[in-house]
Amino acid sequence: MTLSLIFDLDGTLIDSLPDIHAAMNRVLVARGSAPLSRAQVQGFVGKGAPNLVARCVEAGGDAPDGPVYAEVLAAFLREYEDATGLTTLYPGVVAALEALSRAGYALGLCTNKPLAPTMAILRHLDLARFFPVVIGGDSLPQKKPDPAPLFETQRRMGRADMIFIGDSEVDAATAQAAGVPFLLYTEGYRKGPVDTLPHSASFADFKDLPGLIAQITAPAAP
Repeated sequence: MTLSLIFDLDGTLIDSLPDIHAAMNRVLVARGSAPLSRAQVQGFVGKGAPNLVARCVEAGGDAPDGPVYAEVLAAFLREYEDATGLTTLYPGVVAALEALSRAGYALGLCTNKPLAPTMAILRHLDLARFFPVVIGGDSLPQKKPDPAPLFETQRRMGRADMIFIGDSEVDAATAQAAGVPFLLYTEGYRKGPVDTLPHSASFADFKDLPGLIAQITAPAAP
């Protein structure tokens, strides 16, 4: 089988927002800034740590590209590198990944989360065994929605075709830019209605994912 299934991480396989929110507020409070709400931080998630920090700094009234930004980014990356205690798997993820692996699909991961915390959480939740190829937000100069990280994941996997599975506007735009099918997990961090995101199919429960992929990849009837 030549098909690669490439997954996003945050908001797709894991709910990492509690750790992201807590780490960011530890940094902000330590420097005398007001903490941000969970909803505020969630609204900034998706385009990588530099964008997240820039938006959080801006929300606090500071320039998103000034000295405060550099200070907060460095502190956040230190805090977040091994922040795993509040992050949880979405229901059914492990069973779905096991079923897809048994079916012969190659699994890869393409996320805007920096690589170090990505690997830390994969080890913590015992997901690393599923993903021999992982591209993080700092693995390349480009980040999603630029399709380059997705294409690099595919290249390293050595498979001819791919499907991308994600949860957000950024993921949908990445798949669209790459010209590949996109499966939307509807219970993650998207900001708008499902019908505003281009996607091939959507699912709310991971138990439905193996069947959905089998359906999409089934040969057309003659």
